[in-house]
Amino acid sequence: MAGKTSAGTLPQVERDPARMREAVRAARADGRRVGFVPTMGALHAGHASLVAQARDECDEVAVSIFVNPTQFAPHEDFERYPRNLAADVALLAEHGARWVFAPEAAAIYPPDDATRIVVGGPAQRFEGAARPGHFDGVATVVCRLFQIVPADVAYFGAKDWQQTVVVRRMARDLALPIDIVVCPTVREPDGLALSSRNAYLAPDERGRAPALHASLERAAQLWSEGTAADEIERQMRAVLAAHGVACDYAAVVDRDSLEPAADPRLGVVALVAGRLGATRLIDNRLLPPRPAPDGR
Repeated sequence: MAGKTSAGTLPQVERDPARMREAVRAARADGRRVGFVPTMGALHAGHASLVAQARDECDEVAVSIFVNPTQFAPHEDFERYPRNLAADVALLAEHGARWVFAPEAAAIYPPDDATRIVVGGPAQRFEGAARPGHFDGVATVVCRLFQIVPADVAYFGAKDWQQTVVVRRMARDLALPIDIVVCPTVREPDGLALSSRNAYLAPDERGRAPALHASLERAAQLWSEGTAADEIERQMRAVLAAHGVACDYAAVVDRDSLEPAADPRLGVVALVAGRLGATRLIDNRLLPPRPAPDGR
């Protein structure tokens, strides 16, 4: 078998779903393990870390670049979402991606398409409540991409924790033959999670944005001290308020169901969403299991 795609080699850009599917199937038929990184483009070091992990663990890597219209509400930032395919392809070349799947919208959603995936359970709270229909759009496009890029394993970033929970649940419920790997969040030196939306921040807003990370650091400290979840959430909101960040939610919940944590021994996740001007950011931190109050 041939070796892995060399870093510095331009990936093959494919726009046709049938050709993309056939290329991946041929690689797998040849015994090559294929990793897949779904993205909306505007790639940064966080995306690069997903590609790097996929390349370490697989023989070939495919990356999709598609700004999915069905996960944006009418008042959201679909039209202004950053797009720069040439820069994205250049970054992916540095990390040894083999293919870039960059379809037109009609290739994903034919003009007469009439099918959507509707998700419940962990999709209903937080981002699901703040952005009705968002996760239906995410689940629909991810399922469609899994059909077009029939890889062995797909890689997602932990920054969008609720999204990873929804995608894993969908893959399980629909028996999709692909493994889901969740990779650590990549951060700026001041703690701000890398996000394509960070580019929207004005300088003053960028200076206050690390408050999301600070609220999670406070949550981790309080959790280790045995503080109750509702008090942790109150103090997370206080951290955001002190930095002029409008809080959409701050919650400590079960890491898989995203419901209130009934058993702290199972581990939880702290979730936060806040607004700086017109820009909305999210972040999270996994908190470790801790003994129940009776010590068991």
